[in-house]
Amino acid sequence: MAFHLVETPKAPAAIGPYSQAVQAGPWLFVSGQIPLVPETGQLVGEAFPDQVRQALRNIQTILEAAGYSLRDVAAVDVFLTDLAQFHTFNAIYEEAFAGHKPARAVVQVGALPRGAQIEIKCVAVKT
Repeated sequence: MAFHLVETPKAPAAIGPYSQAVQAGPWLFVSGQIPLVPETGQLVGEAFPDQVRQALRNIQTILEAAGYSLRDVAAVDVFLTDLAQFHTFNAIYEEAFAGHKPARAVVQVGALPRGAQIEIKCVAVKT
């Protein structure tokens, strides 16, 4: 099975040796997205809700660049630097996914790149 690398200038450029996403057959593996603004490469700001929304926008932009949508997402992994923010995150996430409920894990981590408070990665599939 051949891999197809997905890159779009509408999402933040990779800040390391990885692709924004890799498509393998019907599967799309989206790399972890922190809340960087694509045009500047900088964090969207310090406010946690803004960071959640930007990370989700980045995920959605990459999905769309590959011909997928949030409704195609099968699994999501979320990394938070403060699990006390879970309820805020969950409310924004639920709004973004609009009733679609992929499998999900949320864990607290010690730190994330660029001082981000959240990182989100996902796997989508076309059925």
